[in-house]
Amino acid sequence: MSVTRDDVLLWIRAYAEVIDSNMEYLTELDAKIGDADHGANMNRGFKAVLTKLPDNEDKDIGGIMMAVGMALLSKVGGAGGPLYSTIFIQAGKSIDGKMEFGLEDWAKALEAATIGVINLGKASLGDKTMVDALIPAVEALKEASQQGLSLREGLEKSAKAAEKGMIATIPLVARKGRASYLGERSAGHQDPGATSTFMLLDTAVKVWAEV
Repeated sequence: MSVTRDDVLLWIRAYAEVIDSNMEYLTELDAKIGDADHGANMNRGFKAVLTKLPDNEDKDIGGIMMAVGMALLSKVGGAGGPLYSTIFIQAGKSIDGKMEFGLEDWAKALEAATIGVINLGKASLGDKTMVDALIPAVEALKEASQQGLSLREGLEKSAKAAEKGMIATIPLVARKGRASYLGERSAGHQDPGATSTFMLLDTAVKVWAEV
């Protein structure tokens, strides 16, 4: 079982719809501990991505993902733009030249993306950021790949791990980003970046599980 270029395009378009549908929810989360713009910024970014996709559909998977990253970098404000751009660019570099990929490839790509995010944002597990969803997701993917599980099983485990990491941000005190300015008052709120990251991986399950 493998994910094709067409599957990747479907995933990106589906995620753009998820962001559009959850824009107000993400903004509401961000209003509690940030600048109240995560939902709007992400939605603006992925609308830009949708306009760029037709010009990049003939590229390999890596090229498509890097084009998505560049579109996000130019349109998404705040910290989200560079961070989400890094996810797509670094994952794209890992899968560069491929027209399809399997579970092991995706585990390596998401790990590269996570390392890129960590290097850029200097966040660690437990800092109440998107990293709290990414690291568990990567570990779940690597474990699934080592166990020889199917693509669907690996994707499901990854999304569940990301969801668990997202929920685990609620009691945390933020140590990075705008939320860190609130200190102890940031506890009790779910991190919006971890939430949109979970949505990204959950969308992959829904789109790719049947391939």
